Amino acid sequence: MTKIPQEYKKDYYWLIKDKYHGKKPAAGKRLAKFEEDVKRLIADEPLDYIIGWKPFLNCKIDLSFKPHSPVPETEFWAEKFIDTIEENGENKKTIRILDVFSGSGCVGISVLKALRKAYVDFGEFEPRVVEQIKYNLKINKISPKRYTVTQSDVLESIKLEKYDYISGNPPYVPVKNKPKMKPWALKYWPQEALFGGQDGLYFIRKFLKQAKNYLAPGGSIWMEFDSSQKKEIEKLIKQNKYSGFSFQRDQYKRWRYVIIHK
Repeated sequence: MTKIPQEYKKDYYWLIKDKYHGKKPAAGKRLAKFEEDVKRLIADEPLDYIIGWKPFLNCKIDLSFKPHSPVPETEFWAEKFIDTIEENGENKKTIRILDVFSGSGCVGISVLKALRKAYVDFGEFEPRVVEQIKYNLKINKISPKRYTVTQSDVLESIKLEKYDYISGNPPYVPVKNKPKMKPWALKYWPQEALFGGQDGLYFIRKFLKQAKNYLAPGGSIWMEFDSSQKKEIEKLIKQNKYSGFSFQRDQYKRWRYVIIHK
């Protein structure tokens, strides 16, 4: 049996609980598979990929197609996003939401699960991740009448409509920061979901240039970013002549997302 270093014990026990129903396999093919999973774990493969899913708010997010695994910072602002819609009383009427750079679909699916009158259009560039979104919508039992999923480079293939809200989690890691990243992140997280050009702003520039055209009067954009990009993003918001914006911190007190008004 593979010896488990102390720092992996928490994930090791979760692996047993989730994937092996609380009981460590004793023999046969099941034991061989378990040993393989343990070796993946201590090789720093994220537990989410080993067990094949991750919880996100009240949803189960499958990761079989290897999208970027949802992170706590995204879950934090997605919950604030839903709370804001509810506080504004808009959950009582039909609202249209565009979720771009959708990845696993975690943000849009959590919105659909929480807000019964919401309709979400998903936009994602990678074909395999488009299939991941569709699968996650299915396993979370979201009616096909409440969403569309479109393969799109930013907003280029999204039909021009007016949305009450646009949510976006673009690739924003600067390529120049690649040498500073943890090896496991570079190995297991899809790089197309991480890097946004040399300064990390390539997709954000395209997004902010186009997104205003998709907002209904009074609508807003919720966008994730890296705290180091705050000043540059403020410049981009002003250059694109949005009427207002508010930068927000995550649960770790770092600047993490911005709310932008048309």
